Amino acid sequence: MALSKPRTTKTAMTESAAAAIPSALRTLESEAEGVTALAAALRGDLGGAFVAAVEMIRTGKGRLIITGLGKSGHIGRKIAATFASTGTPAFFVHASEASHGDLGMITADDVILAMSWSGEQPEMKNLINYAKRFKIALIAMTSDGNSTLAQAAEIALTLPKAREACPHNLAPTTSSLMMLALGDAIAIALLESRGFTSTDFSVLHPGGKLGAMLKYARDLMHTGDAIPLKPLGTKMSDALVEMSTKGFGCVGIVDGTGAIAGIVTDGDLRRHMRPDLMTATVDEVMTKRPKTISPNLLAGEALELLNSSKITALLVTEGKKPVGIVHLHDLLRAGVA
Repeated sequence: MALSKPRTTKTAMTESAAAAIPSALRTLESEAEGVTALAAALRGDLGGAFVAAVEMIRTGKGRLIITGLGKSGHIGRKIAATFASTGTPAFFVHASEASHGDLGMITADDVILAMSWSGEQPEMKNLINYAKRFKIALIAMTSDGNSTLAQAAEIALTLPKAREACPHNLAPTTSSLMMLALGDAIAIALLESRGFTSTDFSVLHPGGKLGAMLKYARDLMHTGDAIPLKPLGTKMSDALVEMSTKGFGCVGIVDGTGAIAGIVTDGDLRRHMRPDLMTATVDEVMTKRPKTISPNLLAGEALELLNSSKITALLVTEGKKPVGIVHLHDLLRAGVA
């Protein structure tokens, strides 16, 4: 006689899955409370130290050195990357590796941002002594204003106490997010104080989708004979040949001075469809005052204009004269969209 198989754990799995969402919500709520407490602290006692830290980093002659270990170290690496990409030269030095030669990466002109939730990590001792010996500016980011790290620093960014999202109040979760948020806040405050622009960002971030969006129309536009153009008075039959040959779904119409007077698009053809359309002139069919862009418009902004206007191509002009054309497909190929 065959033995009966045990019942599956499907019910248990379903119950576990059902409990996942409440767990996730508790985590997010706990972490949100930490960020809210941080914002409240910035409006109070933490505000003065924050301003002083921003000013110290902004006026520093060297780089910003961020250090930490454990979860604080991981957050520090991310913050260092954010600072570097937003105009504040920065890099990360692991607090333990600093004692084994990496202190040589830090110069007297630098500013150190040391991150430790407890402020009592023994690995920080040699780094603190090094900062004192060579009079290197030290900023502490910690939750304990009376800790060894905070007391050794010129400026202590004391974060408010917060319960971790971990049910045991052990795994760094809320605390890590608060340190990350405060680091981002410093980076953006520095960005704004320096007047750091999207153009500056593009210089430091030429790769990926962000880099593509920060290209200019002039980098992507078609020029010269590739631009579909016809003068006022052109018969629609000739304009249609130009549209088909150039493949942009439109043809720009120029006046006697070479300035853009209008544009004929696929939509215009549909709206004016009639038996004698091919013998009509472009003047009768074209859309006057078409949307145009400058060669210096960012690709991301060009994409936004295309989407909001529900069109697929934009003429690029200088002083009302066409110098290029950008199609939606150009933005797709460049990785903007």
